[in-house]
Amino acid sequence: MLIPVPASERPYAYYLCSVPWIGGASPRKLLQAFGSYREIFRASESALREAASPRAAAELLELRKAFDPPREYEALLRSGQRLLLPGDAGFPQRLLTIPDPPPGLFVLGNLPAPDVPAVAVIGARECSPYGEQIARELGHALGCSGIPLISGMARGIDGISQRAALEAGGYSCAVLGSGADICYPPSNRPLYDRLLQQGGILSTYPPGTPATAKYFPPRNRIVSGLADFLVVIEARQRSGTLITVDMALEQGREVYAVPGRLTDRLSDGCNGLLGQGAQVYLSPELLIRELREYQGAHRESPSMPPSGFHPDERQKRRMQYEGKEAGNPYPASTDLHLLYAHLDLAPRTPEELAEAIARDCAEPLPVDAVLLLLMQLVLDGHALQLSQNSFCRK
Repeated sequence: MLIPVPASERPYAYYLCSVPWIGGASPRKLLQAFGSYREIFRASESALREAASPRAAAELLELRKAFDPPREYEALLRSGQRLLLPGDAGFPQRLLTIPDPPPGLFVLGNLPAPDVPAVAVIGARECSPYGEQIARELGHALGCSGIPLISGMARGIDGISQRAALEAGGYSCAVLGSGADICYPPSNRPLYDRLLQQGGILSTYPPGTPATAKYFPPRNRIVSGLADFLVVIEARQRSGTLITVDMALEQGREVYAVPGRLTDRLSDGCNGLLGQGAQVYLSPELLIRELREYQGAHRESPSMPPSGFHPDERQKRRMQYEGKEAGNPYPASTDLHLLYAHLDLAPRTPEELAEAIARDCAEPLPVDAVLLLLMQLVLDGHALQLSQNSFCRK
């Protein structure tokens, strides 16, 4: 059982956590060798080089030259960030069992509740309208259901799903590949600010650490480590997203992939995962049901307490979601109902829709009628016009 770190030791723990790449193995070895964080800071150069790897020893010795632990730790607290250590009550228990657990977490806002199942959502930065729609739909459903959504606040799938969860009144946590005080990409500043108010932001990197390519793969183990299920929405064959999948599998997490057309290069990664045995993602409702079943089988308490907003508000939003998205919004006897039933998240032309209706119905619709009906769907907010001759379901 881990013992909470005394207040007098925390500034020195901050020193140890301030080497961005140090990981979990070096701190554990150093603590075993010296007995406390303070003694690590006070260790002689020869003793430190003997106990740590050459790179870790060199970085810690260099940092120590200008690092005043009490002063630096006080500045951290004044900034609003807090440092969570493995022995702290608020440290996520899921992260204690993953390979290479983090030595500490820098946190702004609130962390996900420990007894609530969580879903990580990741995918392409340059996503298609299909991927964008799936991400928004899943984020909204998780938000309505009070299920925490974990992601990396990146451009594309990450940010889209997180915004949708927050807009639904839910909770989301962003794991950054920079210091928690650095908003990257800058274009996601509105999302960053909303996460501070309604969710949480965390990092294994100290304040001021810039967003650098080498910092992103290690942070991915935290994204998957905080969740029970990982959902991949669009990824190319050689995608950094698949690094997170490897980590999730190593951690024993359930991996779901959104299927796509064989001709779409953005779906190559997901389709490949399905061929390797990943679970197929079909709808938010099915995922949430399977998550509840998973929790019932793996946790002592199967209850899913609310997260992010009042239970009455969550129920109201869930009913709105199910009523609007689960069924066709138009009366069954109307042409609008017929056209909506043939509209998909994948873009289609009026000609393609007219052909599909002609195959299925005794009374087909001419192309000009389909076009007029599509315009009505767009005005009603149930369809998107992606280009002059391309429409998809919203």
